[in-house]
Amino acid sequence: MTVSDAHRAIEAVWRIESAKVIAGLTRLTGDVGTAEDLAQDALVAALERWPESGVPDNPGAWLMATAKHRGIDALRRGKLLERKHVELGHELEAHQESPEGELAAALDDHVGDDLLSLMFTACHPVLSTEARTALTLRLLGGLTTDEIARAFLVPKATIAQRIVRAKRTLAAARVPFEVPRGADLAARLSSVLEVIYLVFNEGYAATAGDDWMRPGLCEDALRLGRILAGLVPDEPEVHGLVALMEIQSSRSRARKGPSGEMVLLLDQDRGRWDQLLIRRGLAALQRAEDRGGAFGPYALQAAIAACHARARRGEDTDWKRIAALYDALAELAPSPVVELNRAVAVAMAFGPAAGLEIVDSLATEPALGAYHLLPSVRGDLLAKLGRHGEARAEFERAASLTRNEPERRLLQKRAAASAERG
Repeated sequence: MTVSDAHRAIEAVWRIESAKVIAGLTRLTGDVGTAEDLAQDALVAALERWPESGVPDNPGAWLMATAKHRGIDALRRGKLLERKHVELGHELEAHQESPEGELAAALDDHVGDDLLSLMFTACHPVLSTEARTALTLRLLGGLTTDEIARAFLVPKATIAQRIVRAKRTLAAARVPFEVPRGADLAARLSSVLEVIYLVFNEGYAATAGDDWMRPGLCEDALRLGRILAGLVPDEPEVHGLVALMEIQSSRSRARKGPSGEMVLLLDQDRGRWDQLLIRRGLAALQRAEDRGGAFGPYALQAAIAACHARARRGEDTDWKRIAALYDALAELAPSPVVELNRAVAVAMAFGPAAGLEIVDSLATEPALGAYHLLPSVRGDLLAKLGRHGEARAEFERAASLTRNEPERRLLQKRAAASAERG
């Protein structure tokens, strides 16, 4: 095995095993920062040794054993004692002589609870949304600081600072490494779902940059969602979120044209939609409904996505059902963005004038003041009503507001088309 082959293998192993190792170490140390430091030490050791020795049969157990031994060495040098982690020494010493097989079994015994606890810790409400997102991708997604920075188009130093501050905040707040119980579970689970969907959305429709989509982020979010669904199989909204992401992901190949240009939903070649992902999404939606979650916010959005997935052609879409689902969503989780989406559905179901009436009622919403999709939707409805001059102005305004280059080009193209018709 060449060094480059070994490094690629190690990267793949790290993506798969790092969350379990960090979660297991956090359970032992009680501190997510210390746990990640030890796991990173183990990764460095793997990069040094595996190119010569090869990847071990149980790489997760090897990383855990190495991390524990590094922790013991640091304890003996007094570094961890100075950080008041005496109890860490006791836990690590207890497993020092355990063979890798026993360590693997111990890791597997706790892996479900540990991963779930790590998700709730990384997404704790004491952290800002940006910090929760960065920490989740780092600890649970296995992404490097540089990968996270590139995905969100922010400086590497900014992400590094967010992660460091997040760890310090968790330590200062003495956030327990545990799965919340009772009434706390629903509120905390909502925070976890929010972070996962935020990651997915940034991959599905990038807010800025030269790429319309960042598939890697969608894949990371889907992986986290599927893991979460396996850990809390009785929570309907988790299945609702997974359903939503699976169905939306099914359109990925059809959302870009041959030159990388954006292709809008009704213009997509539905033969390119991934039927396996659609089937998985519909099955997840059924699981949410079977658990009494048909009217949760994620399940409702998944039901809307399912209406599109079931239509063989754009003109076959059941827009009246979609409008009714948006009515239910607007009542359950009202927001200006939901209302804007409802306007689109109403326009498709009952005519552009009905949709425009809703859109115009949103004109003074502060939250939509710089939101490019408000003038974009308004421009589309005006064009359908034959008011092409007004439509051109709206598309131009939308193009000036978006920070995504493919989206800007599409909006400019629509503005030019409206100018020709006007």
